Amino acid sequence: MRTKSPDTMNKIKEYVERYYFERKTSPSIREIAGGIGIGKTTVFRYLQDMSENGMVTYDGESITTEKTNKLVTSTVSIPIVGRIACGTPNLAEENIEEYISLPKSMFGEGKHFILRASGDSMIDIGIASGDLVVIKQATCAENGQVVAALVDNEATLKRYYKETGHIRLHPENSSMEDIIVDDCTIQGIAVKVFKDVI
Repeated sequence: MRTKSPDTMNKIKEYVERYYFERKTSPSIREIAGGIGIGKTTVFRYLQDMSENGMVTYDGESITTEKTNKLVTSTVSIPIVGRIACGTPNLAEENIEEYISLPKSMFGEGKHFILRASGDSMIDIGIASGDLVVIKQATCAENGQVVAALVDNEATLKRYYKETGHIRLHPENSSMEDIIVDDCTIQGIAVKVFKDVI
């Protein structure tokens, strides 16, 4: 039996990791063969050998490496669920546009979703129209936190203040007035903003 080439082993491993990073799943034998320019049978034999020596884990279907295993445990898929007003409140879109994977270490535990900002009421703290705002689901907030809130079934992103007899939703734009309401429903607290690049 011919000795396996370390160079080919490294090419297969790198292809698997790159593929997984881009698609969050392992490639098929056919995809590896096409990707690095060798035959499917050769890829299969290499994967068996690489699995035996611990370079990859191959169970006949999925292929993982030490690096892809770390990626699985360290990221979380968060849904983008539409737009939220950073101006006059408007109806929230409850359809999921897509999911994006982000490092779990950025947010900690809990459920999160992403809203696309619309309007300019939060520009003084760097949230512009089109930015993606990561929201940690919550039903209450501390004074001064930026929240996604429902006011009369319309969603808005504002700084929250509970005051005597009312709630004040403060826009971070010096040219805009506070919104004063008797009550609102908090959907979550803003924890991170990504500029409109994703």
